[in-house]
Amino acid sequence: MIVLHHCPGTRSMRVLWLLTELDAPFELAIHAFDASLRDPQFLSCSPAGRVPALEMDGDYYFESGAITEILCERFPQRGLGRPLGDLDRPDWLVWLHFAETVTQHVVALVLHYQVCPAEERSQTLLDRELASLRQCFAAIEGRLSTPVENRDYLLTSGFSAADIALGQAVWMALHYASLEGFPETAAWYSRITSRESFAACEPLPGRGLFQEGVFPLPAAPGTP
Repeated sequence: MIVLHHCPGTRSMRVLWLLTELDAPFELAIHAFDASLRDPQFLSCSPAGRVPALEMDGDYYFESGAITEILCERFPQRGLGRPLGDLDRPDWLVWLHFAETVTQHVVALVLHYQVCPAEERSQTLLDRELASLRQCFAAIEGRLSTPVENRDYLLTSGFSAADIALGQAVWMALHYASLEGFPETAAWYSRITSRESFAACEPLPGRGLFQEGVFPLPAAPGTP
Protein backbone atom coordinates (compact mmCIF):
# COMPACT_ATOMS: atom_id res chain seq x y z
CA MET A 1 0.00 0.00 0.00
CA ILE A 2 1.13 3.53 -0.81
CA VAL A 3 0.42 6.35 1.65
CA LEU A 4 1.03 9.96 0.64
CA HIS A 5 1.48 12.49 3.42
CA HIS A 6 0.02 15.66 1.97
CA CYS A 7 -0.69 19.32 2.71
CA PRO A 8 -3.03 20.83 0.09
CA GLY A 9 -1.37 23.40 -2.13
CA THR A 10 2.21 22.44 -1.30
CA ARG A 11 4.79 20.42 -3.23
CA SER A 12 2.95 17.25 -2.21
CA MET A 13 0.21 18.33 -4.61
CA ARG A 14 2.48 17.32 -7.51
CA VAL A 15 2.86 13.80 -6.10
CA LEU A 16 -0.91 13.54 -5.60
CA TRP A 17 -1.38 14.61 -9.22
CA LEU A 18 1.16 12.01 -10.34
CA LEU A 19 -0.42 9.20 -8.32
CA THR A 20 -3.79 10.08 -9.83
CA GLU A 21 -2.34 9.97 -13.35
CA LEU A 22 -0.63 6.67 -12.58
CA ASP A 23 -3.99 5.25 -11.47
CA ALA A 24 -2.08 3.68 -8.58
CA PRO A 25 -3.92 2.58 -5.42
CA PHE A 26 -2.97 4.83 -2.52
CA GLU A 27 -4.19 6.37 0.70
CA LEU A 28 -3.97 10.03 1.57
CA ALA A 29 -2.84 11.29 4.97
CA ILE A 30 -3.67 14.99 5.10
CA HIS A 31 -1.71 17.22 7.46
CA ALA A 32 -2.09 20.83 8.48
CA PHE A 33 0.68 23.11 7.29
CA ASP A 34 1.84 23.94 10.78
CA ALA A 35 4.15 22.89 13.62
CA SER A 36 2.60 19.42 13.72
CA LEU A 37 4.97 18.56 10.86
CA ARG A 38 7.71 18.68 13.52
CA ASP A 39 6.09 15.94 15.60
CA PRO A 40 8.44 13.00 16.19
CA GLN A 41 6.00 10.62 14.52
CA PHE A 42 6.00 12.62 11.29
CA LEU A 43 9.75 13.22 11.45
CA SER A 44 10.16 9.46 11.24
CA CYS A 45 8.61 9.73 7.75
CA SER A 46 10.29 12.97 6.68
CA PRO A 47 13.34 13.96 8.76
CA ALA A 48 13.15 17.63 7.72
CA GLY A 49 9.47 17.86 8.66
CA ARG A 50 8.29 18.59 5.14
CA VAL A 51 5.75 17.26 2.69
CA PRO A 52 5.53 15.22 0.58
CA ALA A 53 6.46 12.05 2.37
CA LEU A 54 5.58 8.69 0.88
CA GLU A 55 5.19 5.32 2.54
CA MET A 56 5.60 2.38 0.19
CA ASP A 57 6.48 -1.28 0.86
CA GLY A 58 7.49 -0.49 4.42
CA ASP A 59 9.92 2.26 3.43
CA TYR A 60 9.66 6.04 3.64
CA TYR A 61 10.61 8.48 0.89
CA PHE A 62 10.77 12.26 0.81
CA GLU A 63 11.65 15.04 -1.68
CA SER A 64 9.12 15.48 -4.47
CA GLY A 65 11.60 15.06 -7.34
CA ALA A 66 12.97 11.83 -5.92
CA ILE A 67 9.48 10.51 -5.22
CA THR A 68 8.48 11.30 -8.80
CA GLU A 69 11.40 9.32 -10.19
CA ILE A 70 10.70 6.41 -7.83
CA LEU A 71 7.01 6.24 -8.75
CA CYS A 72 7.66 6.49 -12.50
CA GLU A 73 10.08 3.58 -12.21
CA ARG A 74 7.60 1.64 -10.07
CA PHE A 75 4.79 2.13 -12.63
CA PRO A 76 6.59 2.29 -16.00
CA GLN A 77 3.56 1.05 -17.93
CA ARG A 78 1.91 4.48 -17.58
CA GLY A 79 4.68 6.12 -19.59
CA LEU A 80 5.09 9.17 -17.36
CA GLY A 81 8.82 8.66 -16.84
CA ARG A 82 11.58 8.31 -19.39
CA PRO A 83 13.87 5.29 -18.80
CA LEU A 84 17.61 5.09 -19.28
CA GLY A 85 18.39 5.08 -22.99
CA ASP A 86 15.29 7.05 -23.97
CA LEU A 87 16.20 10.05 -26.12
CA ASP A 88 14.04 12.30 -23.94
CA ARG A 89 15.53 11.06 -20.64
CA PRO A 90 17.97 13.99 -20.16
CA ASP A 91 15.30 16.61 -20.91
CA TRP A 92 12.84 14.79 -18.67
CA LEU A 93 15.26 15.07 -15.76
CA VAL A 94 16.07 18.71 -16.49
CA TRP A 95 12.45 19.88 -16.57
CA LEU A 96 11.38 17.64 -13.71
CA HIS A 97 13.94 19.29 -11.43
CA PHE A 98 13.41 22.78 -12.86
CA ALA A 99 10.21 22.66 -10.82
CA GLU A 100 12.36 23.26 -7.74
CA THR A 101 13.95 26.33 -9.33
CA VAL A 102 10.48 27.83 -9.73
CA THR A 103 9.42 26.72 -6.26
CA GLN A 104 12.34 28.34 -4.43
CA HIS A 105 11.18 31.75 -5.66
CA VAL A 106 7.60 30.99 -4.62
CA VAL A 107 8.81 30.01 -1.15
CA ALA A 108 10.69 33.31 -0.81
CA LEU A 109 7.53 35.20 -1.77
CA VAL A 110 5.41 33.20 0.68
CA LEU A 111 7.81 34.05 3.51
CA HIS A 112 7.98 37.74 2.67
CA TYR A 113 4.38 38.45 1.76
CA GLN A 114 2.67 36.11 4.18
CA VAL A 115 4.99 35.66 7.16
CA CYS A 116 7.13 38.79 7.51
CA PRO A 117 5.41 41.86 9.00
CA ALA A 118 4.90 44.55 6.38
CA GLU A 119 7.50 46.82 7.95
CA GLU A 120 10.16 44.10 7.65
CA ARG A 121 9.66 43.34 3.98
CA SER A 122 12.27 44.30 1.43
CA GLN A 123 10.70 45.64 -1.74
CA THR A 124 13.99 45.12 -3.53
CA LEU A 125 13.97 41.43 -2.62
CA LEU A 126 10.31 41.06 -3.56
CA ASP A 127 10.90 42.70 -6.94
CA ARG A 128 13.90 40.44 -7.51
CA GLU A 129 11.93 37.27 -6.74
CA LEU A 130 9.10 38.33 -9.03
CA ALA A 131 11.61 39.06 -11.78
CA SER A 132 13.15 35.63 -11.21
CA LEU A 133 9.75 34.00 -11.65
CA ARG A 134 9.36 35.78 -14.97
CA GLN A 135 12.79 34.51 -15.99
CA CYS A 136 11.57 31.00 -15.17
CA PHE A 137 8.47 31.57 -17.28
CA ALA A 138 10.71 32.79 -20.10
CA ALA A 139 12.75 29.58 -19.88
CA ILE A 140 9.58 27.49 -20.20
CA GLU A 141 8.38 29.72 -23.05
CA GLY A 142 11.63 29.16 -24.89
CA ARG A 143 11.29 25.42 -24.54
CA LEU A 144 7.69 25.36 -25.73
CA SER A 145 8.43 27.72 -28.64
CA THR A 146 11.07 25.43 -30.13
CA PRO A 147 9.97 24.66 -33.73
CA VAL A 148 9.93 20.88 -33.53
CA GLU A 149 7.24 18.34 -34.25
CA ASN A 150 5.48 18.37 -30.87
CA ARG A 151 5.54 21.17 -28.35
CA ASP A 152 2.18 20.60 -26.72
CA TYR A 153 4.21 19.41 -23.73
CA LEU A 154 7.73 19.83 -22.41
CA LEU A 155 8.99 16.73 -24.19
CA THR A 156 8.73 15.90 -27.86
CA SER A 157 7.49 12.44 -26.89
CA GLY A 158 4.46 13.85 -25.08
CA PHE A 159 2.97 14.38 -21.62
CA SER A 160 5.08 13.20 -18.71
CA ALA A 161 5.72 13.62 -15.00
CA ALA A 162 7.91 16.60 -15.89
CA ASP A 163 4.77 18.45 -16.99
CA ILE A 164 3.13 17.52 -13.69
CA ALA A 165 6.00 18.68 -11.47
CA LEU A 166 6.64 21.92 -13.33
CA GLY A 167 2.94 22.57 -13.87
CA GLN A 168 2.29 22.40 -10.13
CA ALA A 169 5.21 24.76 -9.49
CA VAL A 170 3.71 27.21 -11.98
CA TRP A 171 0.33 26.81 -10.24
CA MET A 172 1.94 28.07 -7.04
CA ALA A 173 3.81 30.84 -8.86
CA LEU A 174 0.59 32.15 -10.41
CA HIS A 175 -0.51 33.30 -6.96
CA TYR A 176 2.09 36.07 -7.41
CA ALA A 177 2.85 36.47 -11.11
CA SER A 178 0.94 36.14 -14.37
CA LEU A 179 1.69 34.43 -17.66
CA GLU A 180 1.01 37.61 -19.61
CA GLY A 181 3.60 37.80 -22.36
CA PHE A 182 4.18 34.05 -22.37
CA PRO A 183 1.50 32.69 -24.74
CA GLU A 184 2.98 29.22 -25.30
CA THR A 185 3.44 28.71 -21.56
CA ALA A 186 -0.11 29.86 -20.90
CA ALA A 187 -1.45 27.43 -23.53
CA TRP A 188 0.64 24.58 -22.08
CA TYR A 189 -0.53 25.37 -18.55
CA SER A 190 -4.17 25.46 -19.66
CA ARG A 191 -3.68 22.17 -21.49
CA ILE A 192 -2.22 20.25 -18.55
CA THR A 193 -4.53 21.71 -15.90
CA SER A 194 -7.58 20.73 -17.94
CA ARG A 195 -6.79 17.08 -17.21
CA GLU A 196 -9.12 15.31 -14.79
CA SER A 197 -6.11 14.34 -12.68
CA PHE A 198 -5.35 18.00 -11.96
CA ALA A 199 -8.92 18.71 -10.87
CA ALA A 200 -8.63 15.79 -8.46
CA CYS A 201 -5.58 17.27 -6.72
CA GLU A 202 -6.29 21.02 -6.74
CA PRO A 203 -7.23 22.27 -3.24
CA LEU A 204 -10.85 23.08 -2.63
CA PRO A 205 -11.65 26.79 -2.20
CA GLY A 206 -10.67 27.96 1.27
CA ARG A 207 -8.27 25.11 1.85
CA GLY A 208 -4.55 24.67 1.48
CA LEU A 209 -1.40 26.70 1.74
CA PHE A 210 -2.83 29.81 0.10
CA GLN A 211 -6.21 29.84 1.79
CA GLU A 212 -7.54 33.27 2.66
CA GLY A 213 -7.08 34.23 6.32
CA VAL A 214 -4.10 31.94 6.87
CA PHE A 215 -1.84 32.94 3.99
CA PRO A 216 -3.58 36.01 2.55
CA LEU A 217 -2.37 36.94 -0.90
CA PRO A 218 -0.75 40.33 -1.46
CA ALA A 219 -2.90 43.09 -2.93
CA ALA A 220 -2.56 43.56 -6.66
CA PRO A 221 -0.47 46.56 -7.74
CA GLY A 222 -2.49 49.75 -7.47
CA THR A 223 -4.99 48.24 -5.01
CA PRO A 224 -5.53 50.43 -1.92
